[in-house]
Amino acid sequence: MNTQYTHNRFIQCCAAFLLLLTSNIVLADGYPNKPIKAIVPFAAGSATDQIGRAFAVKMAETLGQPVVIENRPGANGMIGADVVAKAPADGYTLLFGTNSTNAALKSLVKNLPYNQDTAFTPIGYFGSVPLIVAVNNDVPAKTLGGFVALAKTDPGKMTFAYASTSQRVSSEILASVTGIKMTGISYKSGPNAMTDLIGGQVNMFTADFAVMLPQVQAGKVRGLAVTSLKRSPAIPELPTVNESLGIKNYELIAFFAAFGPAGMPKDVVAKLNKAINEAAKSKDLVDRFASLGFESQPGSPEMLDKKIKLETVKWAKAIKDAGMEAE
Repeated sequence: MNTQYTHNRFIQCCAAFLLLLTSNIVLADGYPNKPIKAIVPFAAGSATDQIGRAFAVKMAETLGQPVVIENRPGANGMIGADVVAKAPADGYTLLFGTNSTNAALKSLVKNLPYNQDTAFTPIGYFGSVPLIVAVNNDVPAKTLGGFVALAKTDPGKMTFAYASTSQRVSSEILASVTGIKMTGISYKSGPNAMTDLIGGQVNMFTADFAVMLPQVQAGKVRGLAVTSLKRSPAIPELPTVNESLGIKNYELIAFFAAFGPAGMPKDVVAKLNKAINEAAKSKDLVDRFASLGFESQPGSPEMLDKKIKLETVKWAKAIKDAGMEAE
């Protein structure tokens, strides 16, 4: 009797395992069978939003389902990232994140509502962009060196805007390496900060090309330098920060990538990664954002995971070197 019972239990367990295995295979094979929501943790019009929307369209073509953008700005991307961290790990809620949400926030916020190192599944890398340092047209400085000299005459009087970690850290590091003191003013979105820069409510703003370049080219603000190691083909007349100040190794690049909640099925991640890489290799997408200094870099989820670990260390050092403390 006991032997028969044990045999029956064994058969039942095997059947249950096979049913579970079959269900998982069907789930992966059937993915996606409904629209996918992609959270952009910054405002409409930001570089993350523009690039994210372009990738969403291309991904939808590959996946056969819409990828719907939902903007959840605020707290340097933390609000949107938190939504994804707590979402079901079924592949239908994604984070179109950045260096802010997935590398730097843990060094800036004491009590994140999620564990940045373990809350997400790396899916695919989009690419990167440099930033432009610009000032209000009424600021009497034609170069970055001139702005630094002006700031030294009245420490703390010069103000800078920021709506993301990249924007804040770039300005804080600049102040640190040049020995100037500026007052930072936080904004909910890059476009809002740009409005105040144009209006003269703030003196300086360092932002991605999507937000900054059109205003510089239109003459509404004065571009002083780019934050990359090399000049950008999109605006070659602007020197790098290093050139402007006669220093070395100043570089601050913003990057964009897709993440999901922790524990996503590998087959689902692979399908999403393929769709992202197809988008990143799309000539019309690359050409469209070349004017923003965007460089796409297709790669595997494992490559993104490794990059995030390295970038987290890099941003922690940059934030410490700038004298910034977690709040």
